[in-house]
Amino acid sequence: MNDPADITLFTPDEEPIIDLTSDTYFMGQALRQAVKAYEAEEVPIGAVVVREGRIIARASNLVETLKDATAHAEMLAITQAENAIGDWRLNECDLYVTKEPCPMCAGALVNARLRRVIFGCHDPKGGAAGGSINILQMPGLSHRCEITGGVMGEESGQLLKTFFAERRGNTE
Repeated sequence: MNDPADITLFTPDEEPIIDLTSDTYFMGQALRQAVKAYEAEEVPIGAVVVREGRIIARASNLVETLKDATAHAEMLAITQAENAIGDWRLNECDLYVTKEPCPMCAGALVNARLRRVIFGCHDPKGGAAGGSINILQMPGLSHRCEITGGVMGEESGQLLKTFFAERRGNTE
């Protein structure tokens, strides 16, 4: 009888089975939203909210489109998720976002009580999940979110770099 440790789920010439519950899978879905923002000439940031292994909200930045400084991907995804479950408390939900949340978004994530925040690229200058400050785990607030940073960070960061290089006219 074969040892179960020797059994593989795919042959060498096949692709491995996609783990639909992995951080990489859901961050890939957030990246798809970021690409939509990029194509709409918005800062390319995307977000998805996951509850019980299912995406319940998807959003991309719409600041320019809506002429609304608060229309960040995270803020729009929070509102969609709250509507999807019929409650403002998202304590059974995780947010995947392609860039470390800003202070405004981090405050909203804490107030909505998200369980976990998973982000792509770090923002050392303006990030509020440990970059410049850590609002998501600030002592004294009513809630603290678990944080996982750097998931598909290279891909997320490259999309932002390309976007801003194009805006500056530097396509190198």
